[in-house]
Amino acid sequence: MPEQLWFTKILNGLFASPVTAFLRALHIAPKYPSQPIPNSLAMELLVFFFLLAVFLILRSRLSVESPGGLQHAFEGIEGFVLGQSQDIVGHHSEQYTSFFAILFIFILICNLIGLIPGFESPTGVASVPLGCAICAFIYYHAQGFKHSGVKYLLHFFGPPMEGMPLVARIALAALMLPIEIISHFARLLSLTVRLWANIFAGDLITLVFFSMIPIGIPILFSGLHILVAVLQAYVFMLLTIIYVSGAVAEEH
Repeated sequence: MPEQLWFTKILNGLFASPVTAFLRALHIAPKYPSQPIPNSLAMELLVFFFLLAVFLILRSRLSVESPGGLQHAFEGIEGFVLGQSQDIVGHHSEQYTSFFAILFIFILICNLIGLIPGFESPTGVASVPLGCAICAFIYYHAQGFKHSGVKYLLHFFGPPMEGMPLVARIALAALMLPIEIISHFARLLSLTVRLWANIFAGDLITLVFFSMIPIGIPILFSGLHILVAVLQAYVFMLLTIIYVSGAVAEEH
């Protein structure tokens, strides 16, 4: 049986039976019925409840006259994300900023939590980055349909082809359709592998050096891991912004 983190043990101790029953009702046989909740899911839930508590505290302390440090920090993040989205999406990007910001914050905390003893980064398990990638994938397509309606589907048939003979337009559209579909699903793979590989490798290298040289050197790798964690959260958010920008572009 896999080793459980302390928080995972608590969750499995409280919810193992109902979770196992729920999975079996879906015709999914858990590998370990007494431990159906893996460490990655437990860490995701921990990050979720942590952020929920932080946002509730922030909401209760919002102030125009005397904003606190927490409010300043989140206003800085919001301003940074808004600036990035305005540069790429355009002046109407405010409606997407909340999704971009929470995606960035959630992935960042998931990346960094592994530096705390007794925890691990859930993004070091491939299923978690895949889940984030699926959320981004669904979101930008939903925004494309919301912005353009059914005309959004024209995006999958290539660029506008005004003045081109009808036969050539049909042939080009038939060629572009599978290419576009494959490229969009490739984005799922790209987002998943990039985030997972970097965090998994960072956690592994840090663990190896902590076991070999417990003093001094691991601090350098921890600093490098923090830099990679921030960079990968930013890259994931930036690519999502680019995908949304393509989905809501006027020519679609």
